[in-house]
Amino acid sequence: MDQVVQGKKKWYLRWYMWIVYVVAIPIVIGSIGGASESVSSNTNGSSHNTVAQEPTTENTQVTTENESAPIATPAPNQVKSTDNQILPTSNETVSQKNAVKKAKGYLSYSAFSHDGLVVQLEYEQFSHADAVYGADNSGANWNEQAAKKAKQYMEQSAFSRGSLITQLKYEKFTQEQAEYGANAVGL
Repeated sequence: MDQVVQGKKKWYLRWYMWIVYVVAIPIVIGSIGGASESVSSNTNGSSHNTVAQEPTTENTQVTTENESAPIATPAPNQVKSTDNQILPTSNETVSQKNAVKKAKGYLSYSAFSHDGLVVQLEYEQFSHADAVYGADNSGANWNEQAAKKAKQYMEQSAFSRGSLITQLKYEKFTQEQAEYGANAVGL
């Protein structure tokens, strides 16, 4: 249905469709997707916007139809357990949690020294502080990591005790950890 002028399409018809495809459709889809995240439905099927409220440390009274008992509102760093005990929650930031998760992921398939893991997390664009936090809270036993790394090296090539220790130190293991790794593989 494009109009033809002397055998050619009008330029605005051709480019107009590209603008719609490339610009307008993603904007519409993005605004629909963003709006659906802030709307939730309640039990009777109607929708309402949810507003995040900051928890208070004060005790508040909540009255229901069946009972009227005071309910303690937990402080921002506490949550209620199922038996109504107030438990502390982690003060980790999202970035710190992600650094710990990424560190554990790396350790699940390869051996790292503490400092080597920090360098790897920094390569993944974590801040130095978050990378150190991730390595510190990864649950790794650094001697075991040195032993695993030593085993990996011995599977790849032959090493003398001194050259394996040097290699492990290059991987940022401490002298003691490197010696532990060398001992673990029988050197």
